[in-house]
Amino acid sequence: MDKLLKRTIYCGELRSSDIGKTVTVDGWVAKSRSLGAGLIFADIRDRSGIVQVVFGDGTPEEVVAKAASLRTEYSVGVTGVVRERESKNDKIPTGDIEIVASELSVYSESETPPIYIRDDDNVSGELRLKYRYLDLRKPMMQNMLAVRSKLYNVVRNFYYENGFIEVETPVLAKPTPEGARDYLVPSRVNPGKFYALPQSPQQFKQLLMIAGTDRYIQIAKCYGDEDLRADRQPEFTQIDLEMSYVDQDDILEVQERFLQRVFKEMRGIDIQIPLKRLKWDEAMNRYGSDKPDLRFGFELHDLAEAVKGCSFPVFSDALAAGGRVMGININGYSDKFSRKDVDKFAEGAKTYGAKGLVWLRVEADGIRSSVSKFFSNEELRKIADVFEAKENDLILIVASEKKEVVWSSLGFLRRDIAGKLGLLDPNRFELLWVVDFPMFEWSDEEGRYMAMHHPFTSPKKEDIKYMESGELDKVYADAYDIVINGYEAGGGSIRIHDSALQKRVFEVLRLSEEDIRNRFGFFIDAFKYGAPPHGGIAFGLDRLCMLILGTDDIRQVIAFPKNQNAQCVMSDAPTTVNTADLDLLSIQIKKEE
Repeated sequence: MDKLLKRTIYCGELRSSDIGKTVTVDGWVAKSRSLGAGLIFADIRDRSGIVQVVFGDGTPEEVVAKAASLRTEYSVGVTGVVRERESKNDKIPTGDIEIVASELSVYSESETPPIYIRDDDNVSGELRLKYRYLDLRKPMMQNMLAVRSKLYNVVRNFYYENGFIEVETPVLAKPTPEGARDYLVPSRVNPGKFYALPQSPQQFKQLLMIAGTDRYIQIAKCYGDEDLRADRQPEFTQIDLEMSYVDQDDILEVQERFLQRVFKEMRGIDIQIPLKRLKWDEAMNRYGSDKPDLRFGFELHDLAEAVKGCSFPVFSDALAAGGRVMGININGYSDKFSRKDVDKFAEGAKTYGAKGLVWLRVEADGIRSSVSKFFSNEELRKIADVFEAKENDLILIVASEKKEVVWSSLGFLRRDIAGKLGLLDPNRFELLWVVDFPMFEWSDEEGRYMAMHHPFTSPKKEDIKYMESGELDKVYADAYDIVINGYEAGGGSIRIHDSALQKRVFEVLRLSEEDIRNRFGFFIDAFKYGAPPHGGIAFGLDRLCMLILGTDDIRQVIAFPKNQNAQCVMSDAPTTVNTADLDLLSIQIKKEE
């Protein structure tokens, strides 16, 4: 094994100011090429970048001979003198210089890599995950790790400066009701009993407020056994915090300054505060989503008045059942979409429960529509006027007896179409707060109302009376989400600090006295001893990093992510466990029938 040459500088740090210096670099061979006559060029790469090394022009013969054996991804060390390049490369920061090698150590050889170590590798995502340790060598992935590391530093610096104390909370905790399914961990020393991995340190951070910590912060690992998607992983990282003796405005003011610092230090962007606030009802009615993307228009409009009394049964039946007829105007882009494209939009809407999609095209000689036989030209113009529609506008309409179907269908369409039109600029950032969420939402699966956020969220004081009257759909919460470019980047609430009110919320959620005592007994007891008014928020650090880097795939910003089946294809986790280990945990695997 060749000796370690003791690096003096990183490859990507070399500049013209280093000309004449003797330096040592360590890294991997990105490319090696022989020009004959004892002249070899090799590009050496480390986490900072890449530099060209020349073997020849004074390099000892034995070093040139060793360099002839270099192949892609060999791990090497090189010592030599920096000189100016004759043929400069303006595409890399080190393109004005090169190293003339005097010494070479080959630390280890490499087989031909199964993936190319370059940003434009064009291989499948699954193959990248399988060889993640190679994928992470790529410049863009090294940049990701550096950006994520810097974000950690910005987080800690800001909150330390603002009086927060970092506290670690347990990873092995009690299973909790509501929300996502827990990942369970069997206890060997307590046979038949299980810990749960935390979906959030929620109860512990509230207990820290009761304990007098006053301002708590933690970069916390959290877990949720949910179906995965591009912006969700089974294990994720939260910027978790809680504050005492505060109201909603106090919490939002601190977080706005935090976000302002993040975007300034991470992207050099000045975010103007205070941020825009939208109530949940307004967000849903205008954008069809509680995480609206404000980088483009296409707002929802209610057509109930415009189509009242019409002969088209899809519209009339929806309104008669107390539902909605709403639409969006893709203004100025009608000529961009064919009839086939609109049919595809309809199929997309159907995945959200819509039975179909009605369209209107505003043209120079009038209005064409998929439902022209049910409406006169005057009636179609009346619909178009709701959108202030002009020539080359495309109006898309959804009707349903369930407003949630209308919202979600049109909310999907407005963002999907904006993406097809190239309106989702990843370098433009629109931030807003969505506030005043419903306290409860009905679950057909459970046959009862569930907490929309979590059961420790405080209802708005003026709405508590509706809990007593059973009008749960009228109860709103002191809850808030921070939305960035159509993504929920964080969420929180003012918490319940009154034990009687907390118990009443549990009762509304149909938790029995036994359930309350078994699951939350210790938590409820703590509120008997002077709980302060408190509230908090948790930011998704992975998602925030994803937005900063301008990607829409959260796996790109996690060192070792899982695939869509929650598997680590690199390590083959999860895997089977032998019977002896299962016996120690008092677990028996149920055989498939």
